[in-house]
This record gives sequence, C-alpha cells and structure tokens, in this order.
Amino acid sequence: MTTIPLDRAAKPRGRTAPPGSGGALVRKAGARTVVAVLLALYGLVSVYPFLWMISAAFKDQVEVVRGGHLIPHHPTLHTLTTTWNQLHFFRYFVNSLEVTAMTVVLTLAVYAAAGYAFAVLDFPGRGALQKLFIALLFVPGVTVMLPIVLLEDKLHVLGTHIGLVLPFVNGGAPMSVLLMTGAFAAIPRELRDSARVDGANEFAVFSRIYLPLARPALITVALLTAIPTWNEYLLTRVSLNDPHTFTLPLGLQTLASENVPHYNELMAGALIVVVPVVLLFVCLQRYFVGGLVGAVKG
Repeated sequence: MTTIPLDRAAKPRGRTAPPGSGGALVRKAGARTVVAVLLALYGLVSVYPFLWMISAAFKDQVEVVRGGHLIPHHPTLHTLTTTWNQLHFFRYFVNSLEVTAMTVVLTLAVYAAAGYAFAVLDFPGRGALQKLFIALLFVPGVTVMLPIVLLEDKLHVLGTHIGLVLPFVNGGAPMSVLLMTGAFAAIPRELRDSARVDGANEFAVFSRIYLPLARPALITVALLTAIPTWNEYLLTRVSLNDPHTFTLPLGLQTLASENVPHYNELMAGALIVVVPVVLLFVCLQRYFVGGLVGAVKG
C-alpha cells in the first residue's frame, strides 16, 4: 500500500494565483466602475435636453416658464395639436416629407448605379474618378453655397423644392458612392460572370443580383441621406422665401423668431421635427450597422 507524502497532499490542485494578482483585479474593476459612472453621467447630461423638450411639449406656457420640474404636473395635448393645426406644421411636415423622399429616391438611383460601375465595371479613368469622389468628402458644403444659389437662379428653380433636392443629391455623392462601391465589391464576381454566361445583360445583373444583395448598404445610404435632408436649415433658409414651401426646420425657426416666443409650442415643434428621424433610425438600425460593416469589408 502506497502512501502520499504530506507535502504533496497539502498542495491544492490547479493553478495558483500569482502574487499581487488580487490587487490588479481590484484596480481593474475599480477602473471599469469609474468609466461606467462617467459614461452614465455623460449619457444623462446628453439626454436631459431631449427629455426636457418632450416634457415642455406637454405643458402649457405658464408651467414651462415656471420650470423646476421635468414631469408635467398637468400634462396636455393642447400644445401639440395647436402647433400641428394652427401653426401650419402639417404643411411643413408634408413639404419636408416631399423633399426628403425625392432626395432619397434620386440618391439611391444615381449612386447605386455609380457604385456598381466603380466596383464591377472596367472603364478609363475609374481610379481617378473614385479618388475624386473621396476627396469631395473634405469639401465643406458651405463653401459651395453661393455657387449653388446662383446656379439655381439661372436654372429658374430657386425657391422651389427641386432647387433643394438637386443640391442635396449632389452633396450626398461622396459618401453614397463610397458605401455602395464597398458593398458591391464585397459580392463575389462569380455571380455576375455566371449570370452573363446565362445571357443576362448588365442591367439585369445589377437590378436582380447586386441590388438585392446590397440591401443593407442601400438602407444605410437612405438613412444617411434622409436624416440630414430632413434637418437641413441653412440651404432651405437661403433658397425658400414662400411660407407655403417651408420645411419643418424653417417652420420651427418662425416660432423661435416671434417677439414673445411660446416655449411650449417651440418644443412641440421641435418634437415634431425630431420624432420621425428617431423612429426611422430605430427601425432600421440593424440594417444601418450591417451596411456600414459590409461597405468597410468591401
């Protein structure tokens, strides 16, 4: 019968923690706690103005001016209904929807085709044109504001929604082309070659094979186009003079420029402006992330 030495039996099985590792774990956990607290405070500070806007939209003017509390004591829908019906925000909403929809449709139609050409087709000057589109990312839009207005005046579209849509589509070119090119480049070329062997023309390959596979990128481009178009103020302020053509940001500006601004109505108007794009992003968030990842891989 064999016996186990006491010194061997006393040793615990498994790996032992190196000296000082407990203190390192404590310091690491403490650092994570500090970071989490700082991020939570930053998130609270960032979201508070949005919460205050929502709160003020459901208060009357007297309660907003008094302030001191975030939750309305006497919540009411009267402010929202007054802003929507009597202050012409329904008309502003329809105008914004029209401009945004036309911009998104034209952007997808033009730059999806351009991205397919850059990613799949071979033509002279392709590399130089692609670099030019990337370089345009670093050109501030405000620097071309005056030429745009002068050109619109020459074309007799200044003051119309078409005069807004065309610059918006043009301004979205660099990012849209970059994303669509990356998405199409990630699709195996063998699919196109097989379709061409089967007799499909280039447009059929583009519309029936590449576009369905690039749906996340298309949704990403649509979001990146719709949100800034919906929120655009500077170009609309310069271009539009007729109140019947105003978009939501201009309608919101008219409330802010009153001699005695009603802050509850102003916040109700801001809520009307913000809610559609927030809902749109929340609903399409997973496609947005997928489109960005696919474009980067491509």
